[in-house]
Amino acid sequence: MTRTYIKNGQLIDGNGGDAQPDGAVVVEDNQIVFAGPEAAYTPTGDETIVDAGGGTIMPGLIDSHVHMMMQYKPVAEKLETPFSYMYYQAEQYLKTTLNTGITSVRDALGTDRGVKKAVNDGLISGPRMELSINALTTTGGHGDGYTVSGDANDILPSGHRGMPNGICDGVEEVRKKTREMLRAGAEVIKVHATGGVMSATDHPEFTQFSLEELKVIVEEGRFRRGTKVMAHAQGSEGIKNAVKAGIHSIEHGIFLDDEAIELMLANDTFLVPTLLAPVAVLETADEKGMPDTAVQKARDVIEAHKASIEKAYKAGVKIAMGTDAGVMDHGTNLRELSLMTDIGMSPMEAIVASTKTAAECLEWDDQVGTLESGKLADVLVVNGNPLNDIDSLAANDAIQMVMKDGKVEKNTLD
Repeated sequence: MTRTYIKNGQLIDGNGGDAQPDGAVVVEDNQIVFAGPEAAYTPTGDETIVDAGGGTIMPGLIDSHVHMMMQYKPVAEKLETPFSYMYYQAEQYLKTTLNTGITSVRDALGTDRGVKKAVNDGLISGPRMELSINALTTTGGHGDGYTVSGDANDILPSGHRGMPNGICDGVEEVRKKTREMLRAGAEVIKVHATGGVMSATDHPEFTQFSLEELKVIVEEGRFRRGTKVMAHAQGSEGIKNAVKAGIHSIEHGIFLDDEAIELMLANDTFLVPTLLAPVAVLETADEKGMPDTAVQKARDVIEAHKASIEKAYKAGVKIAMGTDAGVMDHGTNLRELSLMTDIGMSPMEAIVASTKTAAECLEWDDQVGTLESGKLADVLVVNGNPLNDIDSLAANDAIQMVMKDGKVEKNTLD
């Protein structure tokens, strides 16, 4: 057994209490065996010591909405890229994400079980992943790559081995397609309950899938040991349908009204805001060759998005951090925390949303999300104090050490 003793830093344990000065974390193999005041731990003398240098010791961060197999590129570049090349690109995206301090992610479509196995087996470096495989969508809805030209321009290829196509209409097609995703390895089911910003032939306020269809998706997940459902849901009617159907988390939540918020509170539904997504569409439109339709929709929704998330936060809806990384560059994820503080969250609340609450959303809170004895050793050392400057986390060089499952994946400490 090997012990690592991380000391000489303030401790943010992820539970939301005050940061502890002179904190320490002790790791044995891949588990935390101590987290608390340095003075309360008696070293054995056999530990490997990691000096946090007066910085901050905190849990590995969790992004509840990513797309690890993609990073948006102009159409011409996509057409010139061989199919299998995306797996080698994904290796870089995974490593970049881990180096950002994100040790766990929920992949919201596009990553198959082979990529997860490669990470779990140590062939490549990356965060632990909860997979949705592919999203269910209606004909002509968000996720259907059909364009006004009549040609298809899917964000990611589907219909290949390990990645079923997600288009389905009607209760029985929806039931079968849900079962196909589960068969392919889905650990959470993803559904597009509304239109979206990035799709060519719909709008974020358009409603997709009936309440009956959504209930079937939830039912099929429940049959598989309670597999939860996450819903891309931007328009208020689609959000309310999703919550009424028993869906576990609402992704984006651009047009939340009071009724939707009350339903989410009553049903204990999580909200994953992805505030960065429309911001990134506008910022990178020219560089990435974003479609004009997506740029205009992003411009139209951005203020409503912020207002909706602020209203939900003030009402007490459970918020888990997620970014939609892949729409924007991987490695820029932690800008989301600053945007969360812009709608009224404190820096500590943004960190809790990115650790404890995100772990609860993924149903992994018995393993990760907080620094506590018995949990997996996902630990960061951060330069300075993010509670005083939450923006500093977005600068990847501020993340000085990343430990995932007891293994140091990044270390720039002197």
